[in-house]
Amino acid sequence: MAYSVGDVIAERSVHLTRESLVRYAGASGDFNPIHYRDDVAAAVGLPGVLAHGMLTMGIASSVVVAALDPQARIVDYGVRFTKPVVVDPENGADVHVVATVGAVDDASTRIDLKVTTGDTTVLVKAQLRIAA
Repeated sequence: MAYSVGDVIAERSVHLTRESLVRYAGASGDFNPIHYRDDVAAAVGLPGVLAHGMLTMGIASSVVVAALDPQARIVDYGVRFTKPVVVDPENGADVHVVATVGAVDDASTRIDLKVTTGDTTVLVKAQLRIAA
């Protein structure tokens, strides 16, 4: 598929709950208690229980993968974590992802990801490259 700079290729919000975090902990093996215990999160100075960084990163990439042709080949993916996703015990948290084409050349297409929760950007320099 031919892409042009500025094309929005995907947009989605994913709702996280504390149950989502427990399920991810089981799948990933990351049982750090800051991801499921309010008392531990508070004791280390966090604003609440946090979603796993790799879960947030995985959600962001999955939005793009779902929009790509099944034959597309991802050649690079990287992010910088800036703010945590705090998952409220009652209301959870929504992670919103917008995937926009940032650059196109003969070898690849760069897709820039804007990843937020509320008004807070949680990932920066979130970029995924697909082979041309």
